[in-house]
Amino acid sequence: MLTLTKSLFALMIGFISAAVFGFIAIPFLKKLKAGQRINVYVEAHKAKAGTPTMGGLIFIIPTFAIMLFLLLTKKIEYSVNLVIVLYVFISYALIGFLDDFISLKRKMNKGLTQFQKLFLQLIVALVFYILFRQFTDGDSYLRISALGIEWNLGWFYGVFILFLLVGTSNAVNLTDGLDGLAGGLSAISFLAFGLIAMGSWWIEGNADMGIFCFVLVGAIIGFLVYNTNPAKVFMGDTGSLTLGATMATIAILTSHELSLVLIGGVFVIETLSVMIQVSYYTLFKKRVFLMTPIHHHFEKLGWREPDIVKMFWIVGFILSMLALIYGVWI
Repeated sequence: MLTLTKSLFALMIGFISAAVFGFIAIPFLKKLKAGQRINVYVEAHKAKAGTPTMGGLIFIIPTFAIMLFLLLTKKIEYSVNLVIVLYVFISYALIGFLDDFISLKRKMNKGLTQFQKLFLQLIVALVFYILFRQFTDGDSYLRISALGIEWNLGWFYGVFILFLLVGTSNAVNLTDGLDGLAGGLSAISFLAFGLIAMGSWWIEGNADMGIFCFVLVGAIIGFLVYNTNPAKVFMGDTGSLTLGATMATIAILTSHELSLVLIGGVFVIETLSVMIQVSYYTLFKKRVFLMTPIHHHFEKLGWREPDIVKMFWIVGFILSMLALIYGVWI
């Protein structure tokens, strides 16, 4: 009961903090003229031009401030695993913020180059790997417990970490194309990972990682107050890169790397739709979808944006519950 109460309290303070902070931050972003430039190929989105971006700060700053306060007041305990989570959370927030800031300065949707992004992400992954191997009980095994399979990846596990961080962060970034879509799916995913972390009693700092997830879920919901259709602010790369990389980090630290594919199933589908479209067009000069990522395909079919978002949320929720049934119950 105490754990449940702590989790609900964490969610509540995350929500209230982000909702209040958003009320202050959005006018500030408007004054900075941090307006998003919109994809001209989606006719219905032209009205969104000028909506402030970098809104990821609305859930990033309150979440980090709350976790810092809880650590300083000893409401939660220090652990290397929690430090790794916060390190990735802030590092990717800085990468995303830098990317958004450069885009705004150039007045076009071009921030960091792909090489610059990959280089910065490589540094983050390298530090992650060193901390993970030197200061935790983590190993280099990739496990499929249902099949009794264990692969010792050795030093290649560091490359695997980089792949998960980069892949998941970019998957969330691709999904962030409709009002509330990436935010709602991320809240569902972190709710699932919060429950997984709470149940991973053999991992140092598991309960505190769970608290972090619940604070973040609350903060994302607070952000959605301003991000659902019609959005008053977009999360930008500041938010999407941070959410994806942090999600991958929780999956790695709880040894649920493969569950990430199911919990983040909609993000995977969005990414695969782009890969399929590009590959098929390169080979046959024809398109499989009307437009990718796949949420734009449904827009081209005439679906209303809120209906697409609700459908994707439902699919994400079902996939997350299936992952929990497998990962926690069975």
